[in-house]
Amino acid sequence: MQTLFDGYGSRSLPRRHTGQPWDEMFPAAGAGADGHGGEAVDRATGVREPYRELIAALELFDDEEVRARTEALASSYLAQGVTFDVGGEERPFPLDVVPRVVSADDWSYVQSGVAQRVRALEAFLADVYGARTAVHDGVIPASLISSSTHFHRQAAGVTGPNGVRIHVAGIDIIRDEGGVWRVLEDNVRVPSGVSYVLSNRRAIAQTLPELFTSLRVRPVADYPERLLQTLRAAAPRGVSDPTVVVLTPGVFNSAYYEHSLLARLMGVELVEGRDLFCSGGRVWMHTTVGPTRVDVIYRRVDDEFLDPLSFRPDSVLGAPGLMLAARLGNVTIANAVGNGVADDKLVYTYVPDLIRYYLGEEPILPNVDTWRLEEPEALAEVLDRLDEVVVKPVDGSGGKGIVVGPDASRAQLEALRTTLLADPRGWIAQPVVMLSTSPTLVEDGFRPRHCDLRPFAINDGEDVWVLPGGLTRVALPEGQLVVNSSQGGGSKDTWVIDAPSAAPRDGTAGGIAARAATSTAGDEAALATGRLVGAELGNGEDAHTPFMSSPQDEDVEARHQQQQQQQQQCRTRDGEDPC
Repeated sequence: MQTLFDGYGSRSLPRRHTGQPWDEMFPAAGAGADGHGGEAVDRATGVREPYRELIAALELFDDEEVRARTEALASSYLAQGVTFDVGGEERPFPLDVVPRVVSADDWSYVQSGVAQRVRALEAFLADVYGARTAVHDGVIPASLISSSTHFHRQAAGVTGPNGVRIHVAGIDIIRDEGGVWRVLEDNVRVPSGVSYVLSNRRAIAQTLPELFTSLRVRPVADYPERLLQTLRAAAPRGVSDPTVVVLTPGVFNSAYYEHSLLARLMGVELVEGRDLFCSGGRVWMHTTVGPTRVDVIYRRVDDEFLDPLSFRPDSVLGAPGLMLAARLGNVTIANAVGNGVADDKLVYTYVPDLIRYYLGEEPILPNVDTWRLEEPEALAEVLDRLDEVVVKPVDGSGGKGIVVGPDASRAQLEALRTTLLADPRGWIAQPVVMLSTSPTLVEDGFRPRHCDLRPFAINDGEDVWVLPGGLTRVALPEGQLVVNSSQGGGSKDTWVIDAPSAAPRDGTAGGIAARAATSTAGDEAALATGRLVGAELGNGEDAHTPFMSSPQDEDVEARHQQQQQQQQQCRTRDGEDPC
């Protein structure tokens, strides 16, 4: 096994790197523990303390066994259909054999910062579509909000029964060169990727149960149940037993695997826009026994495609009248329409101030330093340093549109200069941040690869719960800083570990299996078997069945072609970029 780590830290850094990245497992020579990123180092193994037990488990395998287990992981994902889209081609999602490990203390810090950020963004969105006190008090400019691509006036006055707009959030965070956790961007519109968290844990538990030896790994399998309870808590007033559905653009959407998995694990219906219709200010679902009222829609369709009466008139992915039903309080749409304004990367630069303004607290997780290019001084500085910075579109996603200055050609930089001068509001700039690295199995063994982390948070109106770990994304090409799957990235199972158990160790196969079973508990087995967490959901309200349903399209083939085209359009947007 050790031979796979030979030469781990010997590669030369690309020219853009000016410092040593923080490695999650192996500290750099002479590097100590500092800040919230610093863990103690085990003197016997030379690895950071959270990885001490894991490296011991890995040493039980020889090189051939590690390769064989990795191939088994890939085959498992291909058989399950755990795929993502690259250039129109569906490929199995790469899962690395070595999990990322986060200590309990470190995770406590991270989850506190994520929960704080979600609370602040929740208050911001309520304010944006309400009184706008932050604008009046000069915290954030009105022009920034009105010019945001995903600010929708149609959402003004549409408030969920429990006041929640961000039911699910995905906050992307990184570790910088000093091991300090920082927020890279916010995703509160239609965040994707949690299906990979669930699938990664299931695959690792089945393929590499030995890795759970003596480690108390916090489970992730209760996510679907918590999500279901959060959605039920958002039901219209007076509905005690709500009908919840997952609304998908359809099978041609790149995140369809996630939509179907979550619907199955929650025990609710997976529907497309053509399965729904609106009548009498309510939303109904076509079923084999007649129309059934729908109370909560967990939508995985972008705002612009939800309701052709309010947004794109040519959309066939939503249902006419959804926004009216939501405005009347007869259906809850989760996440709320219009949340995308909080995903704007220019708004991101104001979030620390918004935390102070709405919560009266100092930010727990700092941002990455960012230039607001709509400010003339900042634009002038960035234009003078284009070959030193990273430039991002404010409404971009999936790593698309990002220009890494040190890697760009002269022609690319000149084209970028012209673009920035023409539309400074549409871009931000940041210094080149050295994302932390983690041992990742590639062709020539374990090598450091840059990674980030997307924790997922659920807000039920009473509390913000953060899923332990989240999705670790890894840039597989050497030196690559863009980790998105659409750019060729992979992932790791992310373990949040508690203190080692006091139970005696047993090196036998039976003892290993028993510890794995204890560590993962019955909840992880639920993922492996696909057990549903939701009961058969009925409608607790005695609502009147509508007199008529929506008419069927006469030209079914034409509708099918239009639907497929819009699903593929929707897949390129932030909400449905798989991760």
